[in-house]
Amino acid sequence: MDLNNRKDLVYLILAGLFVANAILGEILGGKLIEVGGYIMSLGVIPWPVVFITTDLINEYYGKSGVRRLTILTVGLILYAFVIIFISMGIPASSISPVKDAAFNSVLGQSQWIIAGSVTAFAVSQMVDVAVFWLFRDATGGKMLWLRATGSTAVSQLIDTFIVLGIGFWLPGKISTGNFLNLAFTNYTYKFGIAIALTPLIYAAHNAIERYLHAPHHDYTPPNPQVIEG
Repeated sequence: MDLNNRKDLVYLILAGLFVANAILGEILGGKLIEVGGYIMSLGVIPWPVVFITTDLINEYYGKSGVRRLTILTVGLILYAFVIIFISMGIPASSISPVKDAAFNSVLGQSQWIIAGSVTAFAVSQMVDVAVFWLFRDATGGKMLWLRATGSTAVSQLIDTFIVLGIGFWLPGKISTGNFLNLAFTNYTYKFGIAIALTPLIYAAHNAIERYLHAPHHDYTPPNPQVIEG
């Protein structure tokens, strides 16, 4: 990667935001919060950044750009959980302000939650890529809002039901009724955020366009007929 190449630099920044927020979303996902009487996973907080970066990487770097980054991120998420589990087995010092019980309670997510979150992330990202390019090809590269919002709406529906189903419902941690209520609430939030973020996606898209089209660089606009993965 040539950091003097503006397109490479943009990809590095987008990839960093994507990976960081995906890992944060996975680690925070085991905590449930109540907002306005509705129960949601705390993991919904970092995911809007993942939505935006996924769409922008799709737009400028094609299917392979998202797929390769998704595979890398899955590996990094698993690596993070391995390090966390190793850390849980190391006793805290007597002077440590964070005791073993508190540390393990906060970071010690069950294997079900980890399996559900990683599976949901991988599947939803692949679905996002497929839907994004389906809309992009169908509209001839027009209507950015449709491919951005549409791909997020479909992929996050799948993500929500997989992660909550495997992480909470299958192991019997919540009833079927609570599972459906929790999934509906989480998805409604994600869908609402996807719509609300549309102006931000346009703003980021325009900023990248201006940066890449500035003088003295060799950027070539993306061609949906050329970008493949």
